[in-house]
Amino acid sequence: MEEAKNQSLEEDFDGQATHTGPKGVIHDWRKFKLESEDGDSVPPSKKEILRQMSSPQSRDDKDSKERFGRKMSIQEYELIHQGKEDEDCLRKYRRRCMQDMHQKLSFGPRYGFVYELQTGEQFLETIEKEQKSTTIVVHIYEDGVKGCDALNGSLSCLAAEYPMVKFCKMKASNTGAGDRFSADVLPTLLVYKGGELISNFISVAEQFAEDFFAGDVESFLNEYGLLPEREMPALEQTNVEEDIE
Repeated sequence: MEEAKNQSLEEDFDGQATHTGPKGVIHDWRKFKLESEDGDSVPPSKKEILRQMSSPQSRDDKDSKERFGRKMSIQEYELIHQGKEDEDCLRKYRRRCMQDMHQKLSFGPRYGFVYELQTGEQFLETIEKEQKSTTIVVHIYEDGVKGCDALNGSLSCLAAEYPMVKFCKMKASNTGAGDRFSADVLPTLLVYKGGELISNFISVAEQFAEDFFAGDVESFLNEYGLLPEREMPALEQTNVEEDIE
């Protein structure tokens, strides 16, 4: 019963790269292989085999279903796995699948740098109007206070690595509450989500060594579960071949 259900789901997707299960993956690969071939350079016999391998079957075509469900012949296996040309094609197919998956998992606003907040109104607007799922990290600092410059530099690095998190900085003298943010409590980190303060770290530089870097701040924030998982690097820029079994 379960196998029949899975087969029906695979048939209804009309050959898109959204199939699940071994049969769906093999079908997607066969179709991608056929579309990637240069029509002028492919022998007719090879093109016909690829077309037969990739053609979706009708719901009532028993012979087609048997052809789709059978194991690959030696000829088909060698056709898929021959030479560097097929390795390049397979690598492109893997990359496209990973990009599709990455695009589906990546949603929401993107930032990528540290925003400078100039007024209390900007501060409130940032906290209240961002999406509820967005984590906002605000650094309250002041020029000349130990640790503030190092923390600003660290947050700039983290902002690039976590573009789904909104990193901000604001001078204590611009908050309208300078008496609450005196030099002895700076640098201070405020973390908000859904308009609510979820973490508050005063004199946060005391948590690190005298010389600290982005990795130290990242580890500290991760200890409190304040950062999401890192995004995968841009797939078109990587030279590492992922193994998809």
